[in-house]
Amino acid sequence: METFDFVVVGSGSGLSVASVAADRGQSVAVVEKGPLGGTCLNRGCIPSKMLLYHADVVETVRRADEFHVDATVDGVDFETIVREVNETVGEDAAAIRRGLRHSDQHTLFEGEGRFVDERTIAIVDGTDTGTRLRGETVLLAAGTRPSIPPIDGIEDVDYLTSTDALRLETPPDHLLVAGGGYIAAELGHFFGTFGSDVTIVGRRPHLLPEADEQVAAWFTDRYADRFTVHTGHAATAVSQSDGEVTLTARPFEYGPDGESGSVEESADPVTATGDALLLAAGRRPNTDILNVDAAGVEVDDDGFVETDEYLRTTADGVWALGDVVGEYLLKHSANHEARAVIRNLFGEDRSPVDYTAMPFAVFASPEVAGVGDRESDLRAANREYATSTYRYEDTARGNAMKAEGLVKALVAPDGEILGTHVVGPDASALIQEVVVAMKAGSGTVSDIRESVHVHPALPEVVQRAFAGPFTHGGHDHHG
Repeated sequence: METFDFVVVGSGSGLSVASVAADRGQSVAVVEKGPLGGTCLNRGCIPSKMLLYHADVVETVRRADEFHVDATVDGVDFETIVREVNETVGEDAAAIRRGLRHSDQHTLFEGEGRFVDERTIAIVDGTDTGTRLRGETVLLAAGTRPSIPPIDGIEDVDYLTSTDALRLETPPDHLLVAGGGYIAAELGHFFGTFGSDVTIVGRRPHLLPEADEQVAAWFTDRYADRFTVHTGHAATAVSQSDGEVTLTARPFEYGPDGESGSVEESADPVTATGDALLLAAGRRPNTDILNVDAAGVEVDDDGFVETDEYLRTTADGVWALGDVVGEYLLKHSANHEARAVIRNLFGEDRSPVDYTAMPFAVFASPEVAGVGDRESDLRAANREYATSTYRYEDTARGNAMKAEGLVKALVAPDGEILGTHVVGPDASALIQEVVVAMKAGSGTVSDIRESVHVHPALPEVVQRAFAGPFTHGGHDHHG
């Protein structure tokens, strides 16, 4: 048994907490079963957004004729694109590993960690199999993995997860996607741009169900123009023959709670056949692999770690952050939580983790981003609100770009910003001024409306959304 002051399970955002512990002179152990750097670096946001930018470049060239520019895409070295991105990611992961190996203050344990007692972990698979270690403080930052939905025949079919799809060196001829969230949207855009036919099947009435309904509907219409889209359908069965996968889907009806639902078995199914199947049905926490019960760490019904407002778990001396907590499965949320753990673990005064103005972005085409409440959230909470939308093409820059899209502002009667939702070019950047206004400003309409915006620049579309007029209950509300 080796004993440490601080043990972190996972090597993503938890490493920043480990670094602070080491800087304070604590002995630190890092437990990691895969490449260093966590999901974001190795299997998530970094490789996917690097690949997606290549798709954006191709899309830009193909649109050149709209601007009376004669340009064509004469060839794409897809294999080199994918290899280059994955080599870059691999080099970054290897650099983190070298840094930990050469550190006098960190000890890296490579393998799968599993709790066997309170704050006691056994390495059960990997280079350091057989090792046991105990920490005075333990941080769970072990993330999630792709969820495999219960589809009839799935165990007999070759399928891809998002991890696999990011390493494909040849685009499929026809990609079938089970799931309608951000992974389906982003990878559908990527492979579709590089020549794949794409069929997407999602249970919700629209793609991107986490987005505001109006934005999600707008996005779904655009995707239906590009791809074959079956929303409101659940994948019920798959089969494989001669390298071809056939997917069967039936209409799916949600109950009054909007969460649970059922397949309409008597309804006529839709079928699609392709040479690759991508499962994009969400992610599940790795708490089952960690055997957290042995540590006294409680989880919710979905397996995510239960924490208090400071990110302490139910087990004494055990903290948690990132995807395994399940508050927001976003890298910037994990980094935010890491800062909160550092403050609460090593600081003199504890303060609750503040999720105010936590944005999200989907790097599809068009981009989608949002922060705060959706209109459906406000209706469900029976809150008073007013809404205003403004279209990209009604600004000078948007018109010059021949851009389509909209910004939707949701505000309280007193002018407090309740939420903002964007669909269109650079949505991921445009949302940021609203985040700053909600977090660092007064959090009101005037923060954005009264700030001077560069003319003619794209952020004017945000300013004009907040300039109104706002509609509230069908009436104009100039607030």
